[in-house]
Amino acid sequence: MNLKKQIVGSLFTTLLLVSCGSTIINYKSDKGFDVDQQLTYCVKQSSDALKLIPNDGSSIPRNIAPDSKQWKYVDFTDWTSGFWSGELWYLYEATGDQKWETAADKFTAYLKPLSVTPALDHDLGFQVFNSYGNGYRLTKNPEYKSVVLKTADTLATLFNPKVGTILSWPREVSNMEWPQHNTIMDNMINLELLFWASKNGGSKKLYDMAVSHATVTMNNHFRPDYTSYHVVIYDKETGKKIKAVTHQGYSDSSMWARGQSWAIYGYTMVYRETKDIKFLDFAHKVTRVYLDRLPKDLIPYWDFDDPTIPKAPRDASAAAVVASALLELSTYTKDAVLAKEYFDKAEAMLKELSEHYQSRDKNTALLLHSTGHKPAGSEIDYSIIYADYYYVEALLRYKKMKAGNAPLLTYSFD
Repeated sequence: MNLKKQIVGSLFTTLLLVSCGSTIINYKSDKGFDVDQQLTYCVKQSSDALKLIPNDGSSIPRNIAPDSKQWKYVDFTDWTSGFWSGELWYLYEATGDQKWETAADKFTAYLKPLSVTPALDHDLGFQVFNSYGNGYRLTKNPEYKSVVLKTADTLATLFNPKVGTILSWPREVSNMEWPQHNTIMDNMINLELLFWASKNGGSKKLYDMAVSHATVTMNNHFRPDYTSYHVVIYDKETGKKIKAVTHQGYSDSSMWARGQSWAIYGYTMVYRETKDIKFLDFAHKVTRVYLDRLPKDLIPYWDFDDPTIPKAPRDASAAAVVASALLELSTYTKDAVLAKEYFDKAEAMLKELSEHYQSRDKNTALLLHSTGHKPAGSEIDYSIIYADYYYVEALLRYKKMKAGNAPLLTYSFD
């Protein structure tokens, strides 16, 4: 299917109609951002990447180092293992080309053991929902649904009712006071797996766990200015908060860009699933502090408080996550000015990523300049697979909104 034929209306002056309760918000976009051109680029890059992957039944792309064309591959146990197949499912959705369904199914199958083995950590949502979840949404394959439901039950084994959150790392990690209970901001994203399962054949308890986790995290994981700590340690027996620290940010008091992006995306999703206004209000608050502190080009440095800024590395992955979240969040406010700000900034982020961060002929990833774990010296200024995943997701959401539709596509199962 030719992507160009899917454009609805003008690329330069599109009337967007977003329904927010009883309010219809009308606004124009005239930035000349050609979303189909960017999706065509994603198809080309991913086609080239697909040719490079060893056909060994286990290799999954994770990252590419600066000035390299070689992917580092991981197996299904890596926390990033679901992003590649999720990206392939998005390309299938964008094109309708059977090639992408076949490829997505192949790499999705690599992750099946996660549904029937003890939880290695909290990232089962990233791993299985991005892969099997998107696969089920697009194909309604009952085997995919079965894997998602089993995985939700596996993730639920990490929930500690005395604390009210899911344990993030069930093992000894530096500065985590093991065997006490640690919860990291990233874990907000994995709640989506529990919400969906609770509404599609799983236990109602899964919903309650997700709400509890979001609430306890909201109450303990944020500073007065609504910036997020990366990690909170709780007493596993009493639920009392022991301390709040960072693991991947600059310092315990800094705003780590990707951590804040998880909060923005996570609380937007929790509002969608619960319709509880307290979560929407909180999503706006954690978004506001992020947007107000961004550099002019809207792509964050890896940590907003790194003293070496503007020489500090950027994090394109955080920008992609936030762009996708902003598109959805823009539909949940009746404030037309705020909705337009969110949409316009998401569009500007996508435009900046597309014009100045695409990998193009440098490698077969989609984006350059993401930062994984700078304090550990890991994946600094790399191409990283989760940046690519959220970039494609945001492009697809944007395309739907340009056509006058709701932005949801991920995990929006009927």
